[in-house]
Amino acid sequence: MEEGEGEVIHPLQVGEERVPGTVDVKKKLVKPGVGWETPQLDDEATFDYIGTTLSGGIFDSTKNHRKPLTLAIDEGENMVPNGLGNCIMTMKRGEIALFTFPADPNRGHDEDSPPSSVIQVEIKLISWTPVIVIGEGIFKRYIEKGNNNEKPGVLDDVLVRYQAENDGSVVAKTPDEGIEFCVKDGHLCPALPLTVVTMLPGEKAKLVVLPQYGFREEGRSASGKFPEIPPTSVLEIEVELVSFKSKIRKKVIRDGEGPSVGDDGATVTVTYVAKLEDGTIFEKKGVEKEEPLVFVTDEEQVISGLDKAVTTMKRGEKAVLTISPEYGFGNVEVQRDLAKVPQCAVLTYEVEMLDFVKEKRPWEMTNQETIVAANRKKEEGNLLHKNQKYQRAAKKYNQAAECIANGYFYDDEKKQVEALKVSCLLNGAACCLKLKDFLKATWLCSKALMIDFQNVKALYRRAQSLIETGDLVSAETDIKKALEADPENREVKSLYRTLQQSKAESYARLYANIYASAENAV
Repeated sequence: MEEGEGEVIHPLQVGEERVPGTVDVKKKLVKPGVGWETPQLDDEATFDYIGTTLSGGIFDSTKNHRKPLTLAIDEGENMVPNGLGNCIMTMKRGEIALFTFPADPNRGHDEDSPPSSVIQVEIKLISWTPVIVIGEGIFKRYIEKGNNNEKPGVLDDVLVRYQAENDGSVVAKTPDEGIEFCVKDGHLCPALPLTVVTMLPGEKAKLVVLPQYGFREEGRSASGKFPEIPPTSVLEIEVELVSFKSKIRKKVIRDGEGPSVGDDGATVTVTYVAKLEDGTIFEKKGVEKEEPLVFVTDEEQVISGLDKAVTTMKRGEKAVLTISPEYGFGNVEVQRDLAKVPQCAVLTYEVEMLDFVKEKRPWEMTNQETIVAANRKKEEGNLLHKNQKYQRAAKKYNQAAECIANGYFYDDEKKQVEALKVSCLLNGAACCLKLKDFLKATWLCSKALMIDFQNVKALYRRAQSLIETGDLVSAETDIKKALEADPENREVKSLYRTLQQSKAESYARLYANIYASAENAV
């Protein structure tokens, strides 16, 4: 009997049979499950099954395979017979149900089930692992649930541990203590920051990452002990969100217009009222006849908390920002327009985004404009490096290299562009060495050597980073190549002495362990 409109459908009882919403498939409950949750599309379900004909003949069973079957739930042809995925999505954990599938003339060609006949499949749903699809190319499967109810935001600093693999080979891995980064600044590949904002502290997950959220068509060259990542590679990343710190909190009080936000390098126009925790106003812009503030983001023209936050705002958006001292004025007392800001002050900004103009993108420029832009960003990076602001300098060198990365240049421009690209890559590697990001330093030097394979500075800096990561054999190879090209280079000679010392210490540790093992064996 069909249920009338608005009629409540009672839960299926043991022995009762009905069509559970899947066309022409009937479900008969054999044993009820526990709880109220059911699996969803793309979740990985683990289940036992027995497939029979109406006469009772068994055509397939997990007993034949001696273990339950685990499959990603799919509405298409991956779940056989067709419609099986929809059936499993009606079941609770531990439930046993008998599903009757109508005759299907297309069944039997690539399946074990008999063609053109009514079949029955008894399923016991053992468990399932939820899978979340992020964007259109990140598939997240839970390994361990988190222990909190709050997830990090795009402005938060996160501490994560991860291991990335390509075809079974480890291509990236954090130290045991993990690595910290601001979500907005990103890390490793686009998939990682997009994923961590869906996680709770303590949560562990396994990701399948399609190329557009990984290393795209470019891939990544070998870096230290890690092999290259070929172009268009699908990655598997196991990630754990250890913790996060909300040093910039943003509460939207009026939504903005459109999908676009004022990103790094944009010229923004804002109004704001800035207060201390006790309500004291220490600065105002664009209110009570004050002129709005116009500044370029990512240029240290305002405190970093305000700088980062406005790059997440749309036109017309109003928000209240709570900014910790690390992203405010730090541990110094500062005199502002209307009042003093004491040391280690937590700040509140009531901000409205009036307008922004994004920085021109490389594909919107002529060849000469991209070269000029790359040189300008490189010089900005040089100034930051001189002032020991290595993180920001590295970002500038990366932006400079990106300006000229994909352009089509004429013959008279190619030599200039290649020299500029190599310089930006090696300056970025120098920053990474200062920041102790030795894997990225190795990668940047390798990219430079793909352009200029005898570049002494690239060989020297890659050898430095290889020594730090313990790859002494590869480091020695690079040093010898550098000395072949420039036998009198003092820096390379000094590094060779450092390498020899590192090798001696490594051998000493090795022999000490061998002798200790031998003594213990006796």
